[in-house]
Amino acid sequence: MTTSTHGADLDVRDLTRVFGDHRAVDGVTFTAPSGLLTGFVGGNGAGKTTTMRMIMGVLAITGGEVRFGGDPVTALDRRSFGYMPEERGLYPKQPVLDQLVYLARLRGIPQRAARTEVLGHLERLGLADRSKDHVEKLSLGNQQRVQIIAALMGSPRALILDEPFSGLDPAAVDGMVDLLREHTARGVPVLFSSHQLDLVERLCERLVILKAGRVVAAGEPARLQETGRVRHRLVVSRDAGWVRGVPGVHAVDVDGPVALVELADAASGQRLLAAAVERDVVHEFTPLRPTLAEIYREVTA
Repeated sequence: MTTSTHGADLDVRDLTRVFGDHRAVDGVTFTAPSGLLTGFVGGNGAGKTTTMRMIMGVLAITGGEVRFGGDPVTALDRRSFGYMPEERGLYPKQPVLDQLVYLARLRGIPQRAARTEVLGHLERLGLADRSKDHVEKLSLGNQQRVQIIAALMGSPRALILDEPFSGLDPAAVDGMVDLLREHTARGVPVLFSSHQLDLVERLCERLVILKAGRVVAAGEPARLQETGRVRHRLVVSRDAGWVRGVPGVHAVDVDGPVALVELADAASGQRLLAAAVERDVVHEFTPLRPTLAEIYREVTA
């Protein structure tokens, strides 16, 4: 694998796809920066897979464009991208090694180099002893590993991965993430979709959230969390039910001495804290930044 650290951003600009009267993707704009993992999330039917197919040229673009390194993406660019589709494109009755070498050869990798690279990936992902097995004999998780290897062949210049972690156990996810970070270290933009929001929160450096074919939030996770609704946790010695009567304070939940509240403004927080000190011993008064899962639910509601 090359150690070059030169990469190019993958830009999606006003991308649109219409099926009859239905706008499956409606003016989607975002950037998957070089050298970063970009999480692509949204509910079923939000337009993630359709967008990825248009990026790869698998599906015609109704409007908008895809740019790579600042220029309109070309067929040659796309040949250098690693793509993992939602519907797995493996031949179930072919041996794993033969199939991966064949797919690598289609990408222009010489036979000997292809075999060496495939064997290295199989060893890395714990499939070396299954190289002669037919794909249909593998578990779904191992089939997922084989599909991932197919996408990683030949030092791709960009990676477009549709649900790459589906069916993988935690150890396999960690191994896969290590592999992806080796690619981002040399400047490769990685765009991956996932329904596992906790995993996206742990991994991604950029986040794009789709709803009904449109981008409803995008940016660095920490920045998105800063724009989310902040709650505070108040812990006192006795029952905290009295917080419901403090002006500008909305009690989201009260459980004995613990209250989860939303504040109308900073002054409301001062009133709440002053009332707490006057009434009781205050053990904790802490702002709670929303998780990405909470932001996702908020922007897609």
